[in-house]
Amino acid sequence: MLSEIGQIAITVSDVAAALAFYRDVLGLRFLFSAGPNLAFVAAGQVRLMLTTAQGDGRAGANSVLYFKVTDVVATHADLLARGAHDERAPQLAAKLPDHELWIGFVRDPDGNLIGLMEEKRQ
Repeated sequence: MLSEIGQIAITVSDVAAALAFYRDVLGLRFLFSAGPNLAFVAAGQVRLMLTTAQGDGRAGANSVLYFKVTDVVATHADLLARGAHDERAPQLAAKLPDHELWIGFVRDPDGNLIGLMEEKRQ
């Protein structure tokens, strides 16, 4: 049986630049590097592997990473001030029975989409 995600690989063009973004701009905890083309950071209990393209991999064409935040508007503004590229300002994505889902987006240096999601309870 599958359970929670343990690691996600992010294909980047420059591991050092990507590490600086994920560590210094997004504020994720640096775990370790394994040579010049492989670095790991922690996003809560999930490990992100930053790697150059392998095989048919292509930088910037990955799945979206969604991070839970407590204040999506403030977090989005803070990430832009720290150097993230704006994709979409936070907005209401869904009105559910017990909360509203707000989502905004930024991009990393390779164009990978980073989602910011806040579940605003009524």
